Amino acid sequence: MKSHCFIALAASALASSGVFGADIPRPEYPRPQFERAAWVNLNGDAWTYEFDFGMSGLDEGRTLFKSTGFKDKIVVPFCPESSLSGVKHTDFIPAMWYHRKLEIPAAWAGQRIILHFGAVDYEAEIYINGTTVGLHYGGTVSFANDITPYVEAGKTYDLVVRVKDDTRNGFQPGGKQCTSYKSRGCSYTRTTGIWQTVWMEAVAPQGLKECQIVPDFDNGQFVFTPLYYADAASANELRIQVKTADGKAAGSAKTRIGSGVAVPVKLSEVRPWSPSDPHLYDITFEVADAQGKVIDTVKSYAGLRKIHVAGGRVYLNNQPIFLRFVLDQGFYPDGIWTAPSDAALKHDIEMSMAVGFNGARLHQKVFEERFHYWADKLGYLTWGETSSWGCDPNEVVAGRNFITEWGEIVRRDRNHPSIIAWTPFNETWGYKNVLQHQRLQNDAYELAKALDPTRPINSSSGDIHARTDLWTIHNYSRADKLGVIDVPEGKVWSRDAKYDRIPLRCYTGQPYLIDEFGGLMWIGADRKKNADNTWGYGNAIKTEEEFFKILKDEVDVLLKIPRLCGYCYTQLTDVEQEQNGVYYYDRAPKFEADRFKAIFGRDPQR
Repeated sequence: MKSHCFIALAASALASSGVFGADIPRPEYPRPQFERAAWVNLNGDAWTYEFDFGMSGLDEGRTLFKSTGFKDKIVVPFCPESSLSGVKHTDFIPAMWYHRKLEIPAAWAGQRIILHFGAVDYEAEIYINGTTVGLHYGGTVSFANDITPYVEAGKTYDLVVRVKDDTRNGFQPGGKQCTSYKSRGCSYTRTTGIWQTVWMEAVAPQGLKECQIVPDFDNGQFVFTPLYYADAASANELRIQVKTADGKAAGSAKTRIGSGVAVPVKLSEVRPWSPSDPHLYDITFEVADAQGKVIDTVKSYAGLRKIHVAGGRVYLNNQPIFLRFVLDQGFYPDGIWTAPSDAALKHDIEMSMAVGFNGARLHQKVFEERFHYWADKLGYLTWGETSSWGCDPNEVVAGRNFITEWGEIVRRDRNHPSIIAWTPFNETWGYKNVLQHQRLQNDAYELAKALDPTRPINSSSGDIHARTDLWTIHNYSRADKLGVIDVPEGKVWSRDAKYDRIPLRCYTGQPYLIDEFGGLMWIGADRKKNADNTWGYGNAIKTEEEFFKILKDEVDVLLKIPRLCGYCYTQLTDVEQEQNGVYYYDRAPKFEADRFKAIFGRDPQR
């Protein structure tokens, strides 16, 4: 396989993007589906920080929230555990504080000033010159604060961010962040604080806040549902222009503005989005005042596609599709949860497609919006997931925290055509309170359906479903025992018969998928173990030929199961001590891509 090494790719990208002395790291626009011209990237080494191990920063007599600068520097948007942050502190950080100067451009006079955070793990309180301007709970999803009342154009302020993060309390989602000092099993280095781009934009007082885009494939149209920062009493107008990728006009609409009022746009040229032709329509939103002057312009895009389930099958654009997925953890050796560059996000997708996968289960992490952008562009199917591990489904407080963040996740990412299903939970086998467990699953299902009724939901990857549109199981047996999941029609395989007695168990013929299997461990002769507790599924494999025979035998078994609608192989890359990836942790290939593609690139013969 001809694949440049991830380390070289990352170093080159970082040198040009800011970490090694240029302007700023991760300079690209962070929200490509809703883009404005007037924005400022706040990443870089202008930030200082202070750890707050005693969580005493808010105690009487302390004034950290009024800071004009802390002692030590950190490179944002990389977490302090990462080497790219310049800190690399990997022990627990229960609380910390950030500071930077915030200069409001003089040209932004008369506009709303919106301060955006791509993600801050977990609790974040935002201060401007010592005054709280926002508070957010949830470590994996974007949030914004309208700081207009607290700033003036042309002036400079002290921006302080207080972070609180307890991955061991059982009340907050943490995903694969390890709850022990040393990474172990399938849990890895933690992420604390800011880990995605911080940025600021200027918006007209009555500008567009967001817009849900629903592709109506069967009727050849998009349905737009806008939300504004303020609905004008005057005759402000929303103008929507849709163009094909090559710039041809494909549809338009004009309407009086009104939050929540749906606007359909019929397409004159219908070109569906699919993995074989990931066509994206370019969209421009304009808000014009009563005199016809454009006061707000937003660039966007969308794909016309339909995903649905029926008769035990998954359909894309009304055609059955077999999902050849890979498990993607989204970890990086130098950035942890944060990709070192935009190019690295794209490269991960290209690596996956090169070995025959048509999509990924984005596992126990909410991926950056830029990842979804590249998936949209490249025609890569995904399931959107949360970082549900660490959030005890038996606890009501944990459920409250989970549901809030889950709604924000679905709302942020629902316009991406590449996302074809939602997965709120993973392996919720450790339940104690059956009713609370099922209540939380049902609430997550209902909330996702209310926010996005267009996609199926895999309520709990790996079984123990309460209410679900997809029936998924995990089985890491080798081929001779993997066929056990092929049970008689009308039944599903379960790892433990006790689960069949759970109230509300709900298999009614949903599409049947094995969304974790494989995990074959391989460490080449020129490689060392990443850790003294390195592991992978199954016994040690001695030769390349043995590796590919085991792999092919497993996939052959799955392709012969008539009901099976897809699989998800564990996993795309090694991650720290878990060395069972198709690629090494640095993204170097383990074997030739064509050998993998000959196995993973096949659909069942039906």
